[in-house]
Amino acid sequence: MSSREAVTVIGLGSMGSMMARKFVAAGHPTTVWNRTPGKADGLGAVAAPTAAEAVAASELVVISQVDYKSMFESLADVDLTGRVLVNLSSDSPERLREASQWVDERGGVLVTGGIMVPPPGIGQPGAYVFYAGPKQALTDHQSTLEVLGRADHMGTDPGLAMLYYQAMLNIFWSTLISYFYSASLVGSAEQLRPYVSTMLNDLTEDGPMGFLRILTTSIDTGDHPGGDNNLHMQAVGAEHVRQAFAEASLDTTVPAAVAALFAQADAAGHGPAGLSALVELIRKPS
Repeated sequence: MSSREAVTVIGLGSMGSMMARKFVAAGHPTTVWNRTPGKADGLGAVAAPTAAEAVAASELVVISQVDYKSMFESLADVDLTGRVLVNLSSDSPERLREASQWVDERGGVLVTGGIMVPPPGIGQPGAYVFYAGPKQALTDHQSTLEVLGRADHMGTDPGLAMLYYQAMLNIFWSTLISYFYSASLVGSAEQLRPYVSTMLNDLTEDGPMGFLRILTTSIDTGDHPGGDNNLHMQAVGAEHVRQAFAEASLDTTVPAAVAALFAQADAAGHGPAGLSALVELIRKPS
């Protein structure tokens, strides 16, 4: 008989199925349930016929569904007394706060989470999860949850897990979409890739291109030195980027949005400042 903690997984899409496999491989007695039957085949877990029976099987219930509305529907009539629900579904920070109260009213404890890897990366080196909510609930089950990846507790506000998750997704998507645009502009992703790779690496270093560290200080202090590379100059350059895409008969949605943001900041008087002055406009949109 396994001495490891039992765990239930609700939701067997790509993410949930991989989570269940990881728990089973780590020796955790695993019960699963999915709204559409038949997805438990081959997982090595026990398939519960109902959500209520799945929840009853384990104190720790990990949820991976399309959104929090799915949890409300799946567990509407389920007794959650004494259960710790760890929901790794995506939604808005405010919806997570509402969900925490919803679970509390039903006798359970909600730990919210955002898992920062795609399904193949779950449980692999470098995988991590943003968690929020009651710290003790996470601590009690941390060794089990770390089967999925490093557990980073961001605070007791249930919305914080999704706040960080969405922030990171914004960077991830924006970076890759910019790559799609730029590869389309030059006509070859393979020829552009080594230059992009070098630039992304340099941005995180301490050299002259190490803007991540430099701009982090500017954002947090509110000091935005411009000098020879002021925001006005970059606003002019951003418009040239937009023109390049237009001349190539390519979509200009993202380049035009960037150029418009630069132009708006310049018009608001931030032209002599540095690039980080854009955060003042982001924080106080007109």
